[in-house]
Amino acid sequence: MKKICGFILLAIMMLSCHNRPGIIVEVYNPTADVRINEMIELDYAEVLQRLELSEDTTIIVLDPLGFQMFYQITFDNKLIFLSNPVESGMTAYYRIVPGVPDSFDMCAVGAHIVPADDIVWENGSIAFALRNSYCSLDAGSGSGYDVWLKKNDYPLVVERCSAQMSGCATIDNAVACCEDTADLLDYYEVGSTWCAGATALLDARGKMVYSHRSETFSILDNGPLRFTLSLRYAPIVLDGDTIVETRVITLDEGSQLNKVDVIYHYLKEPAQIITGIALRSPASVEYDAASGYVASAILLDSVGTQVYMGVACESSVQDACVVRIDEVHPQESDAEEYLVLSEMYMPGETFTYYTGAGWSKWGFDNADDWYFYMRYYADRLDSPLHVSLR
Repeated sequence: MKKICGFILLAIMMLSCHNRPGIIVEVYNPTADVRINEMIELDYAEVLQRLELSEDTTIIVLDPLGFQMFYQITFDNKLIFLSNPVESGMTAYYRIVPGVPDSFDMCAVGAHIVPADDIVWENGSIAFALRNSYCSLDAGSGSGYDVWLKKNDYPLVVERCSAQMSGCATIDNAVACCEDTADLLDYYEVGSTWCAGATALLDARGKMVYSHRSETFSILDNGPLRFTLSLRYAPIVLDGDTIVETRVITLDEGSQLNKVDVIYHYLKEPAQIITGIALRSPASVEYDAASGYVASAILLDSVGTQVYMGVACESSVQDACVVRIDEVHPQESDAEEYLVLSEMYMPGETFTYYTGAGWSKWGFDNADDWYFYMRYYADRLDSPLHVSLR
């Protein structure tokens, strides 16, 4: 039956586009779960080659019924678009043809906010900020990401920050969202280390060594479906060696989590790397090293409002656990415990993880919903969709 349905979908696509030359994109779901809102990535150079098109020719991406799909060409020459739901064991079909696409709404977008020197980015579900205005180059400040929880399905934080920064010292004042308002909640503070999951290396004493203020940045992608930010941090010292951290942060439309690629340059020896969440009471947690994720739910008030945080890796990790702050933090911290993923980092490698948040007032009714989302997210990282062209 599944094969018959697949042939029917393919036939519909062929009939809807029979007058237009093009190529077919097949997206197969190998897992037992329905796959929803996942970004499909194709090599754009291969797409153009198969279509026998030049680089200045535009294309259209069509769903099985012939309707246009939003797409984006990324800085690294990937063609990306969001998939429709794909049932277990089924294949979704898309067609790429030459043509002039419709205009696309901006779904994932960011901006450098002056004069605060902060960087803000968001999609239709959640918003983040890199708080350079809070950070210094010394060991008294942190390098995590601030989180704004949203009750809408469209970008608004970047526009609000950009429009209202005149005369404001910080983006908090510009956005005016330090408490639960009609559409935003700014609950977390970056503090001295993490908020939404940065990384740290452990020195020979088992204490955290982490970057502080970013020295340079570059916005590589800015919508409509993906925001990508490249960062280079000031040098830090680990056991007598000076090292430099670089990060590439990617937020896709449809995701609660950023993808973060981290490299520690000039590191001479393997080191323990940890990433995770700063916990504040009262909180519940769920974690699984074999699945490669940690998640928390923090109760905000007597009526049950909750904020959720989560970090995931693409495969199993060495350890996942709760640790006391004084066990790993070299200084006094504003949090009580850390919920961490731990792995051995080898010099020169890229450490990839995913970090983000959710809210009981938008999309996740309770902690069980959030924990299910994190388990589902970790599972799909371990078993990606199969994408092919023909």
